[in-house]
This record gives sequence, structure tokens and C-alpha cells, in this order.
Amino acid sequence: MSYLETTKNVYKEAALTPDVGLCCTTNPIWELPGLTIPKIMQEMNYGCGSTVHARDLSRSPKILYVGVGGGMELLQFAYFSRQKQGVIGIDVVDEMLDASAKNFKVAEEQNDWFKSDFVDLRKGDAMALPVEDNSIDVAAQNCLFNIFKSDDLKKAIAEMYRVLKPHGKLVMSDPTCEQPMNDTLRNDERLRALCLSGSLSIADYVKALTDAGFGTIEIRARKPYRILDPKNYPTDKLIYIESIEVAAIKDPMPEDGPCIFTGKAAIYYGDEDFFDDGLGHTLLKNQPLAICDKTAQALKDLGRDDIYFSESTFHYDGGGCC
Repeated sequence: MSYLETTKNVYKEAALTPDVGLCCTTNPIWELPGLTIPKIMQEMNYGCGSTVHARDLSRSPKILYVGVGGGMELLQFAYFSRQKQGVIGIDVVDEMLDASAKNFKVAEEQNDWFKSDFVDLRKGDAMALPVEDNSIDVAAQNCLFNIFKSDDLKKAIAEMYRVLKPHGKLVMSDPTCEQPMNDTLRNDERLRALCLSGSLSIADYVKALTDAGFGTIEIRARKPYRILDPKNYPTDKLIYIESIEVAAIKDPMPEDGPCIFTGKAAIYYGDEDFFDDGLGHTLLKNQPLAICDKTAQALKDLGRDDIYFSESTFHYDGGGCC
């Protein structure tokens, strides 16, 4: 049995019998005016963070969500889209699609603004999406891509890139791990399906996105997720897993490489009212400016003694300069 078949069986079981402990998100449930999320959707929230960000969802965007779970984030996306088939949900597991469709009927009863046809559920594979090229404004996946092995991950990211419009966003939440894992963990198909042993380092995760062509990467959050300990897992050392929330934007790739925002900022404190490097970066006196890692290094290379640089906070919420 392949690891993908094991994964399919895990989520078939989770669709037929909701498993509250399957994933462990530290995100609160969105509470928005007029939005009621059915209890069953909350119980089937098989993610490790959130991919729903209001600033991505203005002007009724066309949204794609891969790996539907119980439908909670599809409902949240529909809250912003509010149009027939404005949100496309893709899953390879028939039972998950059926469960999600039933949950939308409950949501329709509890939300007078919501119609089930706001969401277009389709059976499909993340590595061969049944979606047209350049047709999606915002694509999302939550705790899915970390399951894939390297070659399959490349295919899944390439598919997301293909379906996005120019400047469209791929918004994701996945577990990551900065420690090495042994082969026993990496090759355990069930642990991979449970979003544990497939976790990449943040650097490798970001590289997979930029290798696919995404020109701008935003790391929006980095949070504690799980522990793999020697008492319960085949490891002789404690392994700490985090979850990150990332947006990859289909911007053209700059000649000098991608713009990667990891939450760094620069603060100018010199004698003038501002500092202008002549390359499009203007720092007002004593006001922090969010900058990408590439710009941070370029400004550091100037060797000035009147600019302070913060370390990466791994939290970025827009408004930066690249």
C-alpha cells in the first residue's frame, strides 16, 4: 500500500467518524457577524492553523480549497465570496466530500446568508487539479502538503501555481520541523498521514515554493504544534514540531531572487528625517519598516551605524517593502 493510499484511508475514517484529536490547531474559531459554524464542522477541523485572512478576500474573489475536511474553512471563505460556486473544494476522498456536503446543509439552516451552491465540491487530486489555468484568486490548503513526499509535493505546488491568476495567492498552514527525523519516522506511512513525520524545515518549505516560481513569500505565523517523544514514537530524542502559516504570491520572480518576508524590520535613527537608499526603500526616522530578508541584507551591507535591524519574528501581516 502506498503512503497516499494510507492517507486516503485515514481521512475516510475521519469522515465517517469525526476525530476531534486528529489535528491540533491553536487557532480560535473565527467569530464574524452573522457567521455560525456548525459544531460538526468544528469537530472535523483537520487543520493545523488557519488559511482564512480577511485582507486576502476583498472584492468577492474566486477561491480554491484543496482537502475539504468538514467544510469549515470552505464556509468561512464563502462568507467573504457569497456567490454561486465562488468557492471550489477539492478532495480525493469520496466520504469526505459527502460529509462536507451534508455539513453545508446544516450550515444553510444556521446561516441565512449561506447557500450550499456557494461551494462547488469536486473530486480531484492535488497533483492533477480539475481547475482551469489562471482562474483562481486565492488558493488554500491546510495541513495537506506536509503529507506529500518530495516529488509529489513539487507536483502539488506546481498545480496550485498553474491555476492561480497572476498575483494570486496560495495560502497555507502546515507543520514544520527544524530537527532531523530518522528514516523510521519518515517512512511511517500513518505518521505521515497524521501530519507528523513529513514535516519539512521552514527553509526547505519556502524553497519548494520559490522553486515553483512564486516570487513573494510571506510567513504570517509560527506556532507550537506537536512533540514526538521517545516514549511514544520511534525516536531516541525529543522532536519539536511547529505549524506555520504562509502565503505564496504568484508575482514575477525578481532578477535578484524571491522576496521572502520572515518578519524582519529596519529602523533608521540617524540625523536626517529619513534615509533613502536610492533603490525604492525609504526609512522614516524612528519608524519601523517591514522588509524582506533580501532587502534586510542589502541594507546591512551598506555598513551604516544608524539603522537597526530586528531578527525574524516569523510573523508578517503586510505593509512591507521589498
